[in-house]
Amino acid sequence: MAGSAYVVGCVAVVHPHIRWSSFREDSHRRTPSRSSNLIALRSSPSPSSRSFTRPTSTTFQSILSSQTRWPCEVGNGRSRSLKKKSSCWSHYTSKEQVIEAPLSKQHKCISCFLNHCRNRSSINKFVPRVLSDKSTFPLLKHTLDNVSVKRLHVLNATVGPDEPHAASTAWPDGILEKQGLDLVDPEIGKAELERFLSSELPSHPKLYRGQLKNGLRYLILPNKVPPNRFEAHMEVHVGSIDEEDDEQGIAHMIEHVAFLGSKKREKLLGTGARSNAYTDFHHTVFHIHSPTSTKDSDGDLLPSVLDALNEIAFQPKFLASRVEKERRAILSELQMMNTIEYRVDCQLLQHLHSENKLSERFPIGLEEQIKKWDADKIRKFHERWYFPANATLYIVGDIDNISKTVYQIEAIFGQTGMENETATAPTPSAFGAMASFLVPKLSVGLAGSLSHDKSPNPVDQSKFIKKERHAVRPPVMHNWSLPGSNEDMNSPQIFQHELLQNFSINMFCKIPVNKVQTYGDLRNVLMKRIFLSALHFRINTRYKSSNPPFTSIELDHSDSGREGCTVTTLTVTAEPKNWQSAIKVAVQEVRRLKEFGVTKGELARYLDALLKDSEQLAAMIDNVSSVDNLDFIMESDALGHTVMDQRQGHESLDSVAGTVTLEEVNSTGAKVLEFISDFGNATSPLPAAIVACVPTKVHIEGIGEVEFKISPGEITAAIKAGLEEPIEAEPELEVPKELISSSQLQKLRVERNPSFIPPSPEVNITKVHDKETGITQLRLSNGIPVNYKMDRCFLNILQCFENRTGD
Repeated sequence: MAGSAYVVGCVAVVHPHIRWSSFREDSHRRTPSRSSNLIALRSSPSPSSRSFTRPTSTTFQSILSSQTRWPCEVGNGRSRSLKKKSSCWSHYTSKEQVIEAPLSKQHKCISCFLNHCRNRSSINKFVPRVLSDKSTFPLLKHTLDNVSVKRLHVLNATVGPDEPHAASTAWPDGILEKQGLDLVDPEIGKAELERFLSSELPSHPKLYRGQLKNGLRYLILPNKVPPNRFEAHMEVHVGSIDEEDDEQGIAHMIEHVAFLGSKKREKLLGTGARSNAYTDFHHTVFHIHSPTSTKDSDGDLLPSVLDALNEIAFQPKFLASRVEKERRAILSELQMMNTIEYRVDCQLLQHLHSENKLSERFPIGLEEQIKKWDADKIRKFHERWYFPANATLYIVGDIDNISKTVYQIEAIFGQTGMENETATAPTPSAFGAMASFLVPKLSVGLAGSLSHDKSPNPVDQSKFIKKERHAVRPPVMHNWSLPGSNEDMNSPQIFQHELLQNFSINMFCKIPVNKVQTYGDLRNVLMKRIFLSALHFRINTRYKSSNPPFTSIELDHSDSGREGCTVTTLTVTAEPKNWQSAIKVAVQEVRRLKEFGVTKGELARYLDALLKDSEQLAAMIDNVSSVDNLDFIMESDALGHTVMDQRQGHESLDSVAGTVTLEEVNSTGAKVLEFISDFGNATSPLPAAIVACVPTKVHIEGIGEVEFKISPGEITAAIKAGLEEPIEAEPELEVPKELISSSQLQKLRVERNPSFIPPSPEVNITKVHDKETGITQLRLSNGIPVNYKMDRCFLNILQCFENRTGD
């Protein structure tokens, strides 16, 4: 359990694709810290590896989420791991991993590192979002009275070497000849279309929300994957951002003490339950993954799990012995996490949020303060923030009876805190809100005494003002990168360290989060996704056969519930000797996209890709795990997005796709890039920060090591040089509708007379099916083997396709 930039784990398991991260025994992924559209270009070790591999889940949530990695390369002879660069916002979390083991081994806190959520395998899980911004939100076809939107028919795409989808640029029925891709039926006027776009997105039909009298909010979602198990997460809306100057790291300390000190949690060991906890800027989460029942007992395990969470969050015992034990563990974590990656990420975060406490409230805390706190100091912070009205309970899993679950929640949590409450609990209107940062804190009053048997005294009365809940999380003020919002631009910052070997620069733009609650909001996100998707593939095509000056160029646009903002980041990495040329190329390509926009063919291809991936996700609605559903709901609520299921998400995306025009896509997308393309222009948004991370020395052949010199003025000059480079519009790429015509295919069938032969000499049949693996083996007459497996996902997709085509 560590702080912001840290992950602490008891018996930590490090995923092979994620550096400096602790994982639960069941390999559940961490909640993404920021939804994003990651566009990355990196070098490959050899020309033979230059093939584009599209991630398994590139959908409304993953194509735009921080988990998406685009394995694309340009051959500059460097072999690099194809992972998104670690970033300071990549979920600085503390994580306490507890697995079934002898108690003597369960409290060995092994690691506390940055949870780099973006460094994930390219084979991602299907998660319940359809296009995440780490905005993330899945997407329902909304039928309005007197309003109907024509479904945009996009040609099926083929796979090419440079792009994941390549479709004909000729729209059917001459649609492109219509002004601005006019896809709306003529009888629908502008007012009707605006009414449709302003209508609210549908809410998840199975998600049940409620609130107890003591203010505790709860959400219940039945989900059968995995069967006979459920997730119970208690999110307390307090984190390191709520700490005072002398409390830095105390939320993380409470997480340790409360979680590992719980006797009721320990009683779950042996039942098959696994528990975990983490602390972030804006919240602390305790969660248990449990079977619904055990073989040894006919009883329901949910009450025991809820009872354990109640004790952990609201009734911990701050024993001096436990405090000392966890103090030693946290101090050990501090020593283990002091890596160069951590230092770089801290530099990026500090400059990005230099105007508020996010730049200095890392959940792990400060060593000198951690050494001083006693149990009373820790207890007072807990009393101020850990109360039911400042928490949300999530239950997602194999739950059959909602009413019974609600009764169990009320029975266990209903009286928690009620003996002290006198004021009305906060209303649910602020739940998940990302409203104006000017909204004040909401106070929850307490009685002057802890029980009716004691007389009130001044000490007890002082607790009246202690319990507060912020209407906005995190409660910080940002300096937005908006035109006219700042008078002076901050000069580029340089972090130089002897452990760094390559040059990297990050240009940040920071704006308020746009909640996705209407069809118009969703349409806006879709247009941004289409626009930003073009940059990666363009650079790949233009530079893959040359020796480019950069190692990677990455463009990321993402929302962050934990930081309360949307951040666009251009990241360029290069050999130190090529840093100026690398910046020029990156700025030049961004300018080209901003000035000329995407082409008609790019619009067709990327829209088709998004819709296909969304359709696949909808087909997998019954295969999304409970933890993925829960993570999505929690992040969506933090951002203020409407929560939809996968089918609703696809139908909503499908509805708005037919209203998208080329002109609007380019206009909407261009605004995202203005802080780069119009750098230095008085009317353009100012970068929130420009941070270069560079080595202290570089090796020059024939000379040896020399000092690497760089100045803020040189960085600014390199950016401006990219603005002056000549640019031309992207040529339209004409891709044939089909690689081979039906008549040609039929002719080949007659000439070649293809057939299947036995897969091996040992059998006399042409089809061999293995019941254990579900794999069917075939072999063509030319010797080429064909193996396939009809899983549930494929059958669902096939059924959707058949229903759509009527075949």
